[in-house]
Amino acid sequence: MRLIDHREREGSNEVFAGANDLTTEKIIGIFYEVYNELGFGFLESVYREAMRIALQQAGLMVTSEAPIPVSFRGSLVGIFRADLLVEDKVILELKTAELISKGHEAQLLHYLRASEIEVGLVMNFGSTAKFRRLEMKNDRKKRLSSVLLRSEGVRG
Repeated sequence: MRLIDHREREGSNEVFAGANDLTTEKIIGIFYEVYNELGFGFLESVYREAMRIALQQAGLMVTSEAPIPVSFRGSLVGIFRADLLVEDKVILELKTAELISKGHEAQLLHYLRASEIEVGLVMNFGSTAKFRRLEMKNDRKKRLSSVLLRSEGVRG
Protein backbone atom coordinates (compact mmCIF):
# COMPACT_ATOMS: atom_id res chain seq x y z
CA MET A 1 0.00 0.00 0.00
CA ARG A 2 2.84 2.40 0.76
CA LEU A 3 4.18 3.68 -2.54
CA ILE A 4 6.88 6.03 -1.34
CA ASP A 5 8.49 5.92 2.09
CA HIS A 6 11.21 8.50 2.64
CA ARG A 7 13.19 7.82 5.79
CA GLU A 8 14.50 10.52 8.09
CA ARG A 9 17.06 12.58 6.27
CA GLU A 10 19.35 13.37 9.22
CA GLY A 11 21.05 16.43 7.82
CA SER A 12 20.98 15.47 4.15
CA ASN A 13 19.96 17.85 1.38
CA GLU A 14 17.62 15.23 -0.07
CA VAL A 15 14.96 16.55 -2.42
CA PHE A 16 11.74 14.56 -2.62
CA ALA A 17 10.45 13.53 -6.00
CA GLY A 18 6.73 13.01 -5.76
CA ALA A 19 3.42 14.70 -5.16
CA ASN A 20 3.58 18.00 -3.29
CA ASP A 21 7.35 17.78 -2.92
CA LEU A 22 7.94 21.54 -2.46
CA THR A 23 5.23 21.81 0.18
CA THR A 24 6.60 18.72 1.91
CA GLU A 25 10.13 20.14 1.98
CA LYS A 26 8.85 23.39 3.49
CA ILE A 27 6.90 21.50 6.16
CA ILE A 28 9.92 19.37 7.08
CA GLY A 29 12.09 22.47 7.47
CA ILE A 30 9.48 23.99 9.79
CA PHE A 31 9.29 20.71 11.74
CA TYR A 32 13.01 20.94 12.51
CA GLU A 33 12.67 24.63 13.45
CA VAL A 34 9.89 23.82 15.93
CA TYR A 35 11.84 20.87 17.33
CA ASN A 36 14.98 22.99 17.75
CA GLU A 37 13.03 25.73 19.55
CA LEU A 38 10.92 23.54 21.85
CA GLY A 39 13.09 20.46 22.20
CA PHE A 40 11.88 17.12 23.49
CA GLY A 41 9.38 16.36 26.24
CA PHE A 42 6.12 18.25 25.65
CA LEU A 43 2.71 16.74 24.98
CA GLU A 44 1.65 16.19 21.38
CA SER A 45 -0.92 19.00 21.70
CA VAL A 46 1.86 21.53 22.38
CA TYR A 47 3.76 20.49 19.25
CA ARG A 48 0.54 20.52 17.20
CA GLU A 49 -0.19 24.12 18.18
CA ALA A 50 3.44 25.19 17.66
CA MET A 51 3.45 23.57 14.20
CA ARG A 52 0.15 25.23 13.33
CA ILE A 53 1.54 28.66 14.28
CA ALA A 54 4.87 28.14 12.49
CA LEU A 55 3.22 26.82 9.32
CA GLN A 56 0.79 29.75 9.22
CA GLN A 57 3.63 32.21 9.79
CA ALA A 58 5.35 30.62 6.79
CA GLY A 59 2.29 31.47 4.70
CA LEU A 60 0.79 27.98 4.56
CA MET A 61 -2.91 27.26 5.05
CA VAL A 62 -3.37 24.90 8.00
CA THR A 63 -6.38 23.07 9.45
CA SER A 64 -6.03 21.63 12.94
CA GLU A 65 -7.83 18.37 13.85
CA ALA A 66 -8.93 18.05 10.21
CA PRO A 67 -11.93 15.72 9.86
CA ILE A 68 -11.52 12.89 7.34
CA PRO A 69 -14.71 10.94 6.68
CA VAL A 70 -14.49 7.15 6.35
CA SER A 71 -17.00 5.25 4.22
CA PHE A 72 -17.80 1.58 4.10
CA ARG A 73 -19.91 0.26 1.21
CA GLY A 74 -21.12 3.74 0.47
CA SER A 75 -22.08 4.63 4.05
CA LEU A 76 -20.28 6.97 6.43
CA VAL A 77 -18.97 4.85 9.31
CA GLY A 78 -16.68 7.27 11.11
CA ILE A 79 -14.49 10.31 11.01
CA PHE A 80 -10.74 10.33 11.56
CA ARG A 81 -9.18 13.51 12.89
CA ALA A 82 -5.79 14.22 11.35
CA ASP A 83 -3.56 16.36 13.56
CA LEU A 84 -2.89 18.94 10.83
CA LEU A 85 -3.83 19.33 7.19
CA VAL A 86 -1.56 21.68 5.22
CA GLU A 87 -2.73 23.40 2.03
CA ASP A 88 -5.52 20.78 1.79
CA LYS A 89 -2.91 18.41 0.33
CA VAL A 90 -0.54 17.11 3.04
CA ILE A 91 -1.66 15.32 6.22
CA LEU A 92 0.59 15.70 9.27
CA GLU A 93 0.36 13.09 11.99
CA LEU A 94 2.39 14.22 15.01
CA LYS A 95 3.86 11.87 17.61
CA THR A 96 5.89 12.12 20.81
CA ALA A 97 7.20 8.56 20.93
CA GLU A 98 10.66 7.09 21.24
CA LEU A 99 10.45 5.99 17.60
CA ILE A 100 8.04 5.95 14.68
CA SER A 101 6.32 2.57 14.73
CA LYS A 102 4.60 0.56 12.01
CA GLY A 103 1.36 1.44 13.81
CA HIS A 104 2.03 5.16 13.34
CA GLU A 105 2.67 4.59 9.65
CA ALA A 106 -0.46 2.43 9.35
CA GLN A 107 -2.55 5.18 10.94
CA LEU A 108 -1.35 7.70 8.35
CA LEU A 109 -1.87 5.23 5.51
CA HIS A 110 -5.48 4.80 6.66
CA TYR A 111 -5.94 8.58 6.57
CA LEU A 112 -4.50 8.74 3.07
CA ARG A 113 -6.61 5.85 1.86
CA ALA A 114 -9.81 7.35 3.33
CA SER A 115 -9.25 10.72 1.66
CA GLU A 116 -8.34 12.24 -1.69
CA ILE A 117 -5.05 13.41 -0.14
CA GLU A 118 -2.00 11.60 -1.51
CA VAL A 119 0.84 12.71 0.79
CA GLY A 120 1.32 12.53 4.53
CA LEU A 121 4.06 12.96 7.08
CA VAL A 122 4.45 11.22 10.43
CA MET A 123 6.53 13.67 12.47
CA ASN A 124 7.97 12.46 15.75
CA PHE A 125 9.00 14.93 18.44
CA GLY A 126 10.81 12.21 20.39
CA SER A 127 14.30 12.32 21.87
CA THR A 128 15.47 12.67 18.26
CA ALA A 129 13.39 14.50 15.63
CA LYS A 130 12.39 12.05 12.90
CA PHE A 131 9.79 11.86 10.18
CA ARG A 132 8.40 9.51 7.56
CA ARG A 133 6.90 10.73 4.29
CA LEU A 134 4.25 8.42 2.89
CA GLU A 135 2.49 8.74 -0.43
CA MET A 136 -0.52 6.86 -1.78
CA LYS A 137 -1.71 7.85 -5.24
CA ASN A 138 -5.47 8.18 -5.74
CA ASP A 139 -5.43 5.78 -8.71
CA ARG A 140 -3.84 3.17 -6.40
CA LYS A 141 -6.64 3.71 -3.86
CA LYS A 142 -9.25 3.05 -6.54
CA ARG A 143 -7.49 -0.19 -7.57
CA LEU A 144 -7.30 -1.33 -3.94
CA SER A 145 -11.02 -0.64 -3.43
CA SER A 146 -11.83 -2.54 -6.61
CA VAL A 147 -9.81 -5.58 -5.47
CA LEU A 148 -11.48 -5.51 -2.04
CA LEU A 149 -14.95 -5.35 -3.56
CA ARG A 150 -14.22 -8.27 -5.92
CA SER A 151 -12.92 -10.43 -3.08
CA GLU A 152 -15.80 -9.69 -0.69
CA GLY A 153 -17.28 -13.20 -0.99
CA VAL A 154 -13.94 -14.96 -0.42
CA ARG A 155 -13.16 -16.21 3.07
CA GLY A 156 -9.57 -16.33 4.30
